[in-house]
Amino acid sequence: MKKDYDVVILTDSRYLNDSKTDDYKHNVYYEDRLVYHALEQVGLKTLRLAWDDMFFDWSSTRSVLFRSTWDYFDRFDEFSMWLEKISSKTLLLNSEKIIRWNIDKHYLLDLDKKGIHIAQSHFIEKGSKVTLAQLHDILNWDETVLKPCISGAARHTYKLSSENYYHHEQIFQELISSESMMLQPFQHNFINKGEISMMVFNGKFSHAILKKAKAGDFRVQDDFGGSVHDYKPSEEDILFAENAVAACPELPIYARVDIFEDNDGHIALSELELIEPELWFRRHKTAALALAEGVKQKLI
Repeated sequence: MKKDYDVVILTDSRYLNDSKTDDYKHNVYYEDRLVYHALEQVGLKTLRLAWDDMFFDWSSTRSVLFRSTWDYFDRFDEFSMWLEKISSKTLLLNSEKIIRWNIDKHYLLDLDKKGIHIAQSHFIEKGSKVTLAQLHDILNWDETVLKPCISGAARHTYKLSSENYYHHEQIFQELISSESMMLQPFQHNFINKGEISMMVFNGKFSHAILKKAKAGDFRVQDDFGGSVHDYKPSEEDILFAENAVAACPELPIYARVDIFEDNDGHIALSELELIEPELWFRRHKTAALALAEGVKQKLI
C-alpha cells in the first residue's frame, strides 16, 4: 500500500515552531529544516511532527527519523510505550532495538567488552543501599561526577568531592531509590581541552566540533553556557569514532561519538549518542545531505 510520506522528522512540541527571540529554539528548528530540505532534495516526501502527536496516523509514513525529541527522558515511560507501538507501524531511524540499547548508559559496558576505551565508570543499581561516602572510600576516587543511567542535557549531573558529597547525599538517595546511577572519576581534560563530538553517518565519519565548558563549570552543554568551536580531528580520532559505531549491536544510520582525552592521556568514549543527538548541521550544512542519502538507501 502506498504511503502518504517517506519520512516524518520527529521533534517535541516545544520546537515545532521557529523563534525570533530564542536562539536555542531557532537553532533546533533551523537544523531540522536543513534535514527536511535535504530529504526533499533526494526525492523523499517529508513532514515534521512532535513524536507525541495524537492525531497523526503513523502507519501512513514509510519511516520516522528521530531528531529533536528532547523531552523523552522526562517522559520516559510514555515514550517507551509509544516506541513499542510505533515500531510495529513504520520503520524507525535509528531502530527501536538500538534506541533501547542506547537509552541506558549500561551500553558503555558492552562497548568496553568490544575493546572501545570508555571513561572509567562505576554503576550503582536502583535500590542499592550505599552512601556517597562509602562509594568514594571503596573506589578511592577523590573527585567524581555522578549522573543517572537514563538522562540527557546533564539532568541530575553533579561534580562531587570529599568536601561536598555529604551535601548531595539526600538527592542521591532519592534518585537511587527510583533509578540506576553511575559514578565516574572527574576528567580534568574536560576543563583543560574540552569534549569532541564526532558525527558518523552509516559508519563513516562526517564532521566534528569541539565543546568547551564556560569558566567555573564542567558541563560542556550550551544549556550551561558551554561554547562550540570548529574542530579538525586526527586520523586516530576518526578511527576511534568509526570503530565505536561499528561495535554497536547494529549499524546506526546516524551517530554522535563524544570523545575526550582521559586523565591518563588516552582517547576515551564519553558517550555514544544514537537517539536524538544534536548533529551540528548548521556548521556543516552538506552533512544533512549525507544523512538524507543514507535514509534514502534504507528505504530502497
